[in-house]
Amino acid sequence: MNKVTHYICHTNNCSYMSPEFNRNEDWMKLSVSKATQHFEKIKLGGGRKSLDKQKERNKLTARERIDYLCDKQKPFTEIGAFAGFGMYEEEGGCPCGGTVAGLGYVSGRQCIIVANDQTVKAGAWFPITGKKNLRMQEIAMENRLPVIYLVDSAGVFLPMQDEIFPDKEHFGRIFRNNARMSAMGITQISAVMGACVAGGAYLPIMSDETLMVEGNGSIFLAGSYLVKAAIGEEIDNETLGGAETHTAISGIADYKFKTEYDCLDHIKKIMNKLGEPSKAGFNRIQPTAPKKDPNELYGIIHEGNLKPYDMLDIIERIVDNSAFDQYKADYGKTILCGYARIEGWAVGIVANQRLVSKNKKGEMQIGGVIYNDSADKAARFIMNCNQKKIPLVFLQDVTGFMVGSRSEHSGIIKDGAKMVNAVANSVVPKITIIIGNSYGAGNYAMCGKAYDPRFIYAWPSAKIAVMGGDQAAKTLLQIQVATMKAKGKEVSAEEEKTLLDNIKNSYEKQTSPFYAAARLWIDTIIDPISTREVIAEGIAAANQNPQIDDFKMGVFQV
Repeated sequence: MNKVTHYICHTNNCSYMSPEFNRNEDWMKLSVSKATQHFEKIKLGGGRKSLDKQKERNKLTARERIDYLCDKQKPFTEIGAFAGFGMYEEEGGCPCGGTVAGLGYVSGRQCIIVANDQTVKAGAWFPITGKKNLRMQEIAMENRLPVIYLVDSAGVFLPMQDEIFPDKEHFGRIFRNNARMSAMGITQISAVMGACVAGGAYLPIMSDETLMVEGNGSIFLAGSYLVKAAIGEEIDNETLGGAETHTAISGIADYKFKTEYDCLDHIKKIMNKLGEPSKAGFNRIQPTAPKKDPNELYGIIHEGNLKPYDMLDIIERIVDNSAFDQYKADYGKTILCGYARIEGWAVGIVANQRLVSKNKKGEMQIGGVIYNDSADKAARFIMNCNQKKIPLVFLQDVTGFMVGSRSEHSGIIKDGAKMVNAVANSVVPKITIIIGNSYGAGNYAMCGKAYDPRFIYAWPSAKIAVMGGDQAAKTLLQIQVATMKAKGKEVSAEEEKTLLDNIKNSYEKQTSPFYAAARLWIDTIIDPISTREVIAEGIAAANQNPQIDDFKMGVFQV
């Protein structure tokens, strides 16, 4: 019998070939398809005309450069693919944040690759470009990964210079990080394949080695037009700062190449000679595929995430051999904690349980909500994983902490603070996957972006907000109506409905994973079937950093 047809769902005792499962599957696959369609458009960068111009200049695109550079038998995990999505529309948009970047392998060595997309406003830096590049450097520093920069940029996008130039997390932080990474012993290689202008000129020169492509690559603080305007000197860009100039006269660049392929081949040679890094020593054995079919992940979550489901069904399709050793299985049932392996890596999993359950007193507990006992259990488990040096995986589908007099009198804030304290002070790598809801303080307690996960991804079904859409819309409506009535304006039922619909539409847009990914609240949106791979690649990256601090907890009310 086919394993899909005979498997029985824990939540509703229905076959995985049931109409309900099929509806869920159709919804999730449609959501994945929507993300894929958006991504296919994003991959066009500045559009087909811009791509054609790149070819006319005998230049590869950013994605072609990365594809040629990376080992074919290894995965490339793109980070920030949706950066800038739906933003800067008045400026013509900034697909992918104007930069293609990710985690890949070159000559067998895992590394960070950052490639300017010259087809997007000549590779100019928008505010989101700066944020994305800083995120990539953060990943490199946290995991001690080599960085390869494929440079082809006209510098700061001048109409928005006030949002990219002077602040702590702006453009200049890139060069500060170059210096810090060099001091940390992190290899940085820059290949200049196009323009490298103004402040951006410092990036390749602050790298360990600089490569340039003849005819296209150029580095200068000011181009020929600005030089003429500033000091009256007549000079062409190639003589001013081309490959010949910087390898033979200024000594700024180390190598020059006739073609981009030659340049990229030399990067492979450099990477092939890097010394073997020390390891953190996270436990890994031979990987085993899940016994339960990962393809069934598509049909477990209900359409719109409106009904409960068993998070165990998700976990058992992600972990090796579908084996999950639960910790305190009968206590704090709205959070699942336990040990497992993912692609051979030992992990500790903290996951929100969406099923309605009963606590030890026989009281009903709503799934997806963090109660006192759940927070207490999770805090203790997180401490255990830190004690044992086991990486943590958070699977988020949380609507927040339980409210009401019973919870308040039982000290929900105290128990929640204990959990947040454990997450904040955790020293082992944390990888977060937002599967469904991610609301309010639940986002924080389950290691949202503010709590420094090494990597954070979301399924297309994810929603991120301070509270659920219905609750937020009704709250905002009450405020608006009260304000209008205070000014002496009567509000009809029809007007209230129109206001509510407008608020809901606006709020729903802001809670979507695309909105989050555009602003880099998450690293990217993933197909559920890719969950195992991105977690495993994240732990492999984290294993490159041997330095793990001692685990210390802060002060909290016991």
